[in-house]
Amino acid sequence: MTTDNLYIGIMSGTSLDGVDVCLVNAQPQQFKVMATHFLAYPSDIKSALLTLHTPSHNELEQSQLLANALSKLYAEAVRTLLDQQQLNPSQVNAIGCHGQTIRHKPIINGNVGFTLQIGNAALLAELTHITVVSDFRSRDIAAGGQGAPLVPAFHQSVFSHPNQQRAIINIGGIANITYLPKSTDQQFQVLGFDSGPGNMLIDAWIKQHLHQDYDANGAWAQTGKLDHALLHRMMRDPYFAAPPPKSTGRDLFNDEWLYSLLSNTNLQPNDVARTLTTFTASTIAEALVKFCPPVDEVYLCGGGARNSLLVNELRNCLPSTLIEPTDALGVGVDWVEAAAFAWLAQQTMQHLPSNLPAVTGAKGLRILGAIYQA
Repeated sequence: MTTDNLYIGIMSGTSLDGVDVCLVNAQPQQFKVMATHFLAYPSDIKSALLTLHTPSHNELEQSQLLANALSKLYAEAVRTLLDQQQLNPSQVNAIGCHGQTIRHKPIINGNVGFTLQIGNAALLAELTHITVVSDFRSRDIAAGGQGAPLVPAFHQSVFSHPNQQRAIINIGGIANITYLPKSTDQQFQVLGFDSGPGNMLIDAWIKQHLHQDYDANGAWAQTGKLDHALLHRMMRDPYFAAPPPKSTGRDLFNDEWLYSLLSNTNLQPNDVARTLTTFTASTIAEALVKFCPPVDEVYLCGGGARNSLLVNELRNCLPSTLIEPTDALGVGVDWVEAAAFAWLAQQTMQHLPSNLPAVTGAKGLRILGAIYQA
């Protein structure tokens, strides 16, 4: 393979399942995923990451030690991918590493807030002998933006169509929407925002009750009954009425949020699972209709794209819209976000901006990311 435009993207999202690593050829107009690798998180690291999402004793030291452990995992995944492709580190221009989000509070009391993705980028560069680009979100936040979502610029570059209005919907731990107008249409602009929880609440619920990491194809949820009263209470959260730009995470939608809505109820666990699945589909569909112009096509990615019950619920909410996986556009549903951070790394290395102010709310275009040279 030609190696002039090779980049690696690393993504570990709010689902906390593991590390997605993607090798891409980022040649302009011919972006292509060349190879992929997944490395699951060991149970102790996953547990430690969950603990860090809330304030705890000695959390500063624990976060830094965990950042080192994550970087070693990232490096292991990169080495495996390179070995499989018989490539040397010198043949890769850079790694785009998102890191693991621990806190995301972009605006606090109307002022600039912060975001924290851990993962020691300096150590990763040292271990892989490849330049690493990380900390993509902070510059956008410094410019008054949400720091998220960042992938819509990638979606625009790779997935936009001259004659079709599209939406790319990533259903990971959090669900986010990118609206892509026709590339020949100057009337509308790209939009992107988090619609709300994706798999996060569903995964936590099934972990608690079945000791499984996720509900494969929504099989367990399908045995339950939708509780309309619970669904109504969940959808009344003010986040869903707030207009974009907006982003969210475990800081808002967590176990405590769900349990507060379950108090004084006597629902069966599988009824809650069914309602959570419908909740994710309903919030995505409502956000798409409320905040985006009409679309011709919807393409799904992320782990939720493999949940057939969730996909069918979304099709029921949007009966006149074509809904397909991003595989139909040439990038598998599991690899879109990792591929996006490879693309973002290329933008940084070429001194090009990669935020979209209309999406994040930043004051203008910014070159994102901090560079750690090999």
